[in-house]
Amino acid sequence: MSDRPRKPAASRAPRARTGIAAPSRAAPASRAERAAERRAAIVDAALDEFIARGFTATRLDDVARRAGVAKGTIYLHFKDKETLFEELVRTAIVPLVGRLATLPPPAGSVRDALEAFAKTFIQEVASTRRGDIIRLILAEGPRFPAIADFYYREVISRGLGAMRALIALGIKRGEIREAALADFPQIVVAPAIIAVIWKSLFDRHAPLDAHALLRVHLDLIFGERSAP
Repeated sequence: MSDRPRKPAASRAPRARTGIAAPSRAAPASRAERAAERRAAIVDAALDEFIARGFTATRLDDVARRAGVAKGTIYLHFKDKETLFEELVRTAIVPLVGRLATLPPPAGSVRDALEAFAKTFIQEVASTRRGDIIRLILAEGPRFPAIADFYYREVISRGLGAMRALIALGIKRGEIREAALADFPQIVVAPAIIAVIWKSLFDRHAPLDAHALLRVHLDLIFGERSAP
């Protein structure tokens, strides 16, 4: 047996109880929060720049300046301008379309469900800065097909899928007489798209009541509502 003296038990106490390890556990969370804040600031600044300059003319230097970060910080989060724009679409529009696309089967009429769908689009897209993103897609999508393809996958295809499901239900219930409408769900959302385009080009000359347009449009599809 060794004659080497044993260390007092207190000196072998677990180091975690001294509090030394606590800061290292808290620091990552703090860094993650700061990183998330910077990422959100970059995306918000990108929206401003894309709206003001268009996709082609927007420079990451300008986005960084508006966000208050170094240009290199952008590359910590996004590979290039295209991926930054995709993130903008994901955060601003995809959640909204996802919410609409998962609407439960309507307890009332299919018309009510379609009207709610279109009203939400008009209120949360056409009348907000989200509408500027759609106008940007329309203006620059032909020159940047990858952006248009991304938008179709993430937004358009989901919205059309939700429309087809509601149209099919309306046909099954006898609420929609024209079965061919199922092949053209774009017809149902046409007033919302018109509202987006009209607002940017002609609203100052002839303001458009998008909700009234929607009601007339649905009357053409379902027939006029019966008086209460």
